[in-house]
Parts: sequence; C-alpha cells; structure tokens
Amino acid sequence: MKKFRIAVIPLSMLAILSVAVAVGFGAHAPSAAASTEVFHGKIMRPLHAGGQSVTNSLMYYHGGPVSTAPVVYISWWGTNWNTGFSSGGYSSTQAQTYVTGFYGNVGGSSWHNIDSQYCQGVAVNTTNCGSSGQHITNGAGELGGTWVDTTSLPKRISQSSIASAAVRLEAQTGGYKANAIYLVFTPSGHSMSGFGTQWCAWHSNTTDGSGNNVAYGYIPYMPDAGSSCGMNFVNASNNSYGNGYFDGFSIVGGHEFVEAETDMNPNTSATVAWQGPGGGSDENGDKCAWNGNGGVSTNVTFGSNFYAVQPIWSNGTTTASGSHCVTSTP
Repeated sequence: MKKFRIAVIPLSMLAILSVAVAVGFGAHAPSAAASTEVFHGKIMRPLHAGGQSVTNSLMYYHGGPVSTAPVVYISWWGTNWNTGFSSGGYSSTQAQTYVTGFYGNVGGSSWHNIDSQYCQGVAVNTTNCGSSGQHITNGAGELGGTWVDTTSLPKRISQSSIASAAVRLEAQTGGYKANAIYLVFTPSGHSMSGFGTQWCAWHSNTTDGSGNNVAYGYIPYMPDAGSSCGMNFVNASNNSYGNGYFDGFSIVGGHEFVEAETDMNPNTSATVAWQGPGGGSDENGDKCAWNGNGGVSTNVTFGSNFYAVQPIWSNGTTTASGSHCVTSTP
C-alpha cells in the first residue's frame, strides 16, 4: 500500500501521539500504549478538552472533492465483535444495531440535507454553490455494508494500521468507489492512544494499492470515554435501545461523516474542499461541536428510532438567534 499523504496540523490540536492515554474511564478504558507516530488528520476534540480553533465565518471552497453520492461502509475491526462483549449493561450487538440504524437511515433526512448545499466543481473561494457544481446528494440507503475484520488488533493501534483496515474494507466491499467513506470501529478496551483525552474520533485519507484516494474515519468505542465523548450529552437517562449511553456514537460518528463528505482529501492541502478560515480545525462539524457557535444538539428520528446529533454548520441557513449551526434545513 502506498504511504498516505502528509499534512501538518497545529501542535495545539495534536502533533505527535507520544503520550499514553490518561486512563479514567473505568473497566473498559482504552488499552492502547504510547506511540511515536506523527498523526495526520482532522480530529473532534473531547467535550472537556477545550474548544477547537473554529471561527464564526462562512466556510469556503478550496477546490477539492466532496462525496456527491455518499455511501458509508463500516469495518468492525477485531474478533471481539464476533465473540461479543458488554459494557454498561449493553451488549456489543446493541452497539452495532445503534450504529447501523444511524447510518442506515441518515440518508434522506432533514439533518443530512444540510450538507447538500456544498458542492465541487465551482470556483475556489465560493461560499454559495447555488445551482452550480456537483452537489452532495441526500439519497436514502447510504449504508453500503458492514464487515467484521478478523485481522488481529495490534497492541499499539496506530493511524497507519487503521488506514490499512480501511483499505481492507475497501477491497472487501467491491473495490474503489470515489464517493465512499470507510469507517473503522474498534471494540471496547482497544483504541488508539489519545482517545478520550485529546480527541474522540477523526477522519483522514489514504491511498489504496492502485493509488486511489480512500476517505476514511476512525470511531473508537465511544462509551469507553464516557461523557468526554458524548455519553448522555442529549439524553440524560438511558433506554433499552441505547439512547443516552450510545449518544456519542451518533454525535461523534455523525460529526465525522458530515465532515468527510464535505472534505474527502483533508490531508492534501492543495485539494481540500470545504473549510472555514481556521483551516482543518474549522470544518462544518467542528464549528458546531458540543453546541459551539450557538448550536443546539438534539434528538432526530431516523427510521423507527431517534438518535442524538450535533448541529451542522450551514452557510445558507441561520436560526432565529442568528446561528449558522442548525439541525435541519427549511
């Protein structure tokens, strides 16, 4: 596999993953050891880790690709997903049901329709695509498939190993697809160093063996980080479906999804797509994370269940209070 593209992110966000996770999340705390690997990607910071370098200015187009027909593929990496595990009174099967229910029904929703204003193929510095360019579409059935990857989890999970898992997922699901976003999920107790203290999840891009760009994201087992990564952020009490306990999966996972589809090449500075003046930490999810910029997280109904989501930045829509952080479009 070709080496993934390099981009530098601000040291204030995350430069070198050289510090082991400061454990404090109970029996299922991440087990990853320290790593000296330099990280390249766009992170979502934890709730209690301080704000990102976001602005209250419109996002603008930088010339790169978006996902014009989004499709999500999920890798459940690790045999633990087959053997099963539990945490907080919920099983891994319930976690998978919650996650697949979210991605399987997000397409066609009013929440996801916010991203349909963003496009590719327009002039650099455009802030409003109008009817020009090729827009992100909001079709139903955006979950393309899931797969349990039984490749052994390394003792030290690194970005390069997650990139390899994404490429394996690409191969398993029929090969290269320009609009696909590949999400890698690891089980409870197994995460890359920094989870829950420096970041909750991230998205990036790599290349496959044929040199094709592969947009992917990493979603650790969110409940391991407790309230730092969204547990009970919207729903104070837990129910049988997992609302409350699994809030982080839809808040954080949704954050990475809407960012990945509006910026498929976040590590190639010459071809990034939609970002605000703050750069890679100023994407449409970052600008509204944890109710930033006047946004309000809430439950939305997808299919027969509801899910906690954060607001998404909209260049073309504002709330009554003047915020561009919205959870639906008119």
